[in-house]
Amino acid sequence: MSEVRLLRQGRVDTYRLSGVAPYPPRSVGAFNRVAYAAAHVVVDPRADVAPWLEAVIDWDATLAYRRHLWGLGFAVAEAMDTAQRGGGLAWPQALELIRRSVAEARTVPGAQLASGAGTDQLDASAARSVDDVVHAYEEQVGAIEAAGGRVILMASRALARVARSPEDYENVYDRLLGQLAQPAILHWLGEMFDPALGGYWGCAGFDDALEVVVRIIGRRRDKVDGIKISLLDKDKEIALRRRLPAGVRMYTGDDFNYAELIRGDGDAHSDALLGIFDAIAPAAAAALAALAAGDAASFERILEPTVPLSRHIFGAPTRYYKTGVVFLAYLNGHQDHFTMLGGAQSARSVAHLCELLVLADRAGLVDDPDRAARRMRAVLSVHGID
Repeated sequence: MSEVRLLRQGRVDTYRLSGVAPYPPRSVGAFNRVAYAAAHVVVDPRADVAPWLEAVIDWDATLAYRRHLWGLGFAVAEAMDTAQRGGGLAWPQALELIRRSVAEARTVPGAQLASGAGTDQLDASAARSVDDVVHAYEEQVGAIEAAGGRVILMASRALARVARSPEDYENVYDRLLGQLAQPAILHWLGEMFDPALGGYWGCAGFDDALEVVVRIIGRRRDKVDGIKISLLDKDKEIALRRRLPAGVRMYTGDDFNYAELIRGDGDAHSDALLGIFDAIAPAAAAALAALAAGDAASFERILEPTVPLSRHIFGAPTRYYKTGVVFLAYLNGHQDHFTMLGGAQSARSVAHLCELLVLADRAGLVDDPDRAARRMRAVLSVHGID
């Protein structure tokens, strides 16, 4: 049955799933935007480990989800925040994930992949100098390139701790970019995603930080494919987009305003590197194909109902958005459990998960309503809601 009793606004009421999932599970056409989906990780719930301290990754299910995204036409952003990097996925696991994903991509015609390089093998409290940070970055960049991968330079908690000026940031990025074999994507991650990144770029305010970023890119424009900005503020993204040198892409990381930013304003548009594309992949693929075919009205019509879902998944505390992404993958049968790295399945309330199901249903993103209702009932039952 596709009926389920959900906890909403403090009451338990019956909700009937619509059964409307109009989007095909495979690509329906090429995109005219570069679109990376940041992909999540699946763990093995049967592994006999301490789940808050250790995790055994289910490699088959994890790689199958990447094939699902490639099949819909997306590039994959690997070992990023959506994969719980820095929140359960340690560097040794991340490197194995990257190596396996690079190898898997080689078996899929046209598959594109870029992988996150950071400094998370260096405890931020143990960093003593900018050189410590550079060496940590170099280790990860070297390992990714040795595996045949492309680099996304992620923000560094250690750099945020030891840097004393904007010049420190400029020197670090200049040194790193100069060593790359291929142009990288930079990632400006806001403190709503990671509180340890407050004051990144050595500046308290956005306008000053913007100038630092523009200088960094300007010095090494040949080594910068683009920059992903994750500040959940469309005006800040547009301000940076207008300052980028020709040929350097703006990758939106705005999980609140992505539709408007990808469509563009007539003068420019953003490409995309989004965690929400993991969750809304079939709808996003159909929308992007429509946009490429010149059908902007269908692009907007398809994405419009996904925005309330995304705003819910990425609601404060935003850093717990991964729970909603994995939960929707569970409801849709991409994994047979709702178990996450670091026990993060407990990071959102039952009421939050109930509302997620409703919003996903309204967006046409519940593949099989009977399965979703059955799995939702199973989750509710262990929380005492029948």
